Amino acid sequence: MTQQHVARPTDLQADCANCFALCCVALPFARSADFAVDKDAGQPCTNLQADFRCGIHTRLRDKGFSGCTVFDCFGAGQKVSRVTFGGQDWRQAPHTARQMFDVFPVMRQLHELLWYLTEALTLPQTRPIHADLRRALDNTDRLTRNSAEQLADLDIAAHRADINALLLRTSELVRADVPGRKRNHRGADLIGAQLKGADLRGANLRGAYLIAADLTGADLRTADLIGADLRDANLHGADLNGVIFLTQPQLNAARGDATTNLPPTLARPAHWR
Repeated sequence: MTQQHVARPTDLQADCANCFALCCVALPFARSADFAVDKDAGQPCTNLQADFRCGIHTRLRDKGFSGCTVFDCFGAGQKVSRVTFGGQDWRQAPHTARQMFDVFPVMRQLHELLWYLTEALTLPQTRPIHADLRRALDNTDRLTRNSAEQLADLDIAAHRADINALLLRTSELVRADVPGRKRNHRGADLIGAQLKGADLRGANLRGAYLIAADLTGADLRTADLIGADLRDANLHGADLNGVIFLTQPQLNAARGDATTNLPPTLARPAHWR
């Protein structure tokens, strides 16, 4: 099944060449199936090179760093590096390091919200709330351009809660187009669930745990997948075209193949091949 890939908005795409490898330094990770070693927040990964590039980028999965291939910053890395700190990197200016690393996770959350709001504005069903969505988008974008001090002090949880109310309304409007009773699995424990061929059109799967679930051939059109955990979920032959609030990191964490029908805004993960 073929489809045209539609690029995300440029400023919501990770641009590693214009980032000071913030995801490789600012964030912690623990030795697990996703990471070969332990690393504290603020500690550079041992694979990080002097030019801020990864020394094993093409072999991350083979070397036990599959978690790196799943992560996506939604463009927050270059925003912090080039806008918030004006191109001054943490190696040349060590006094900025702590603040830069603290700001990065906040910026990532703001950029993730921008991704959701941008998607919501493309949906014809959300026309009645377009004005509210546009205001929320503009306000969130303004926050991303605040100073490092302002970003560090931002109550990101409160801001996410405000945006979530709009995203919930978006979900309701979109899923209302699906006739009949829709499944409600919001926050459900569906770890390892057998959902092969399931009709999940218009389902509420917000925050659902779908780890290692079998979704082979499932119909997920117009389902709401915001925050759903799709690690190792089997999406072979599944139809995700028209699914709402699915992100590239969620897709990267799942397992699929050439028969998985994807939304045009997302790329087929390289490791699926």
